[in-house]
Formats: sequence, structure tokens, C-alpha cells
Amino acid sequence: MPNDRAAGAVQPPLVSILRQRNYLIASIHTALDDSQLIRFQRDLIERVGQDRSRGVIIDVAALDVLDSFATRTLRNIAEMAALRGAVTVIVGIHPEIAFAMVQLGMNLGALRTALDLDEGLATLDALTGGNRIRRPPMGGSPR
Repeated sequence: MPNDRAAGAVQPPLVSILRQRNYLIASIHTALDDSQLIRFQRDLIERVGQDRSRGVIIDVAALDVLDSFATRTLRNIAEMAALRGAVTVIVGIHPEIAFAMVQLGMNLGALRTALDLDEGLATLDALTGGNRIRRPPMGGSPR
């Protein structure tokens, strides 16, 4: 059997992290295993600081399942982002997933959710004061 990775085939990204104004939008494109979730968590929190983000949207619409580890990782991301000054909103949870999570006693704690990306952006605007741009201090010295 040919191995596409060994042949140098380019694999599509599992998660894309894009900047929109003062926000980061992370779209999960496929199910992630535990090690991929941990890497996503690390990469996203690092980007919050690099981009001085005020808000983070995590789009999970492509996922058919949110297991307990993924749910806990999303809560951890939100808590870490908050410690770095950013609000997190999860968007795109399918009705079947929401139903299963409630039936299994899983919850997102105080994590904010929204129906879709548009609603997530509106939620962040309401929580962060809109699209005022936060820029790094001039001159390289902290104030």
C-alpha cells in the first residue's frame, strides 16, 4: 500500500487559525486525537499572546462527536485564554452533539457558546467592546 505521507503528499490542515480584527477564529476541520488536541491548545494560546487577541472563536461544526477529553480541552483553552485577556466562544455545536452531551452529563462549564460564526462574532463584540484595535505599545518598552 502506498503511504501518501511518505510520498510527500501535502496533508490539509486539521485546524486553521485565522485573525479577524482583534479576534482569532480557529476552525477544526476534522476529528482530532488527544495529542492533536493538546497541540491545538498550545498553538492557539500562543497565538492569543502573539496577536494580542481580545477574543477567540472555536468552530466545531465539522465535528460529529465531542468526547469528554475534547470538552475538557475546550474548557481549558477558554480558561487559559481568559488568563491572557481573551474571551472564548465555541460555535457550531450540532443539535445531536448538544443532546448527547446533556444526556451524558458533560458540560462546558462557564464557556460561552453561539449558534454560528456570525453570532459568535456578535457575542465577542458585545463582550469586548467591539472592534477597537488593541495595539502593542510603541517604542518597545512596556508601559
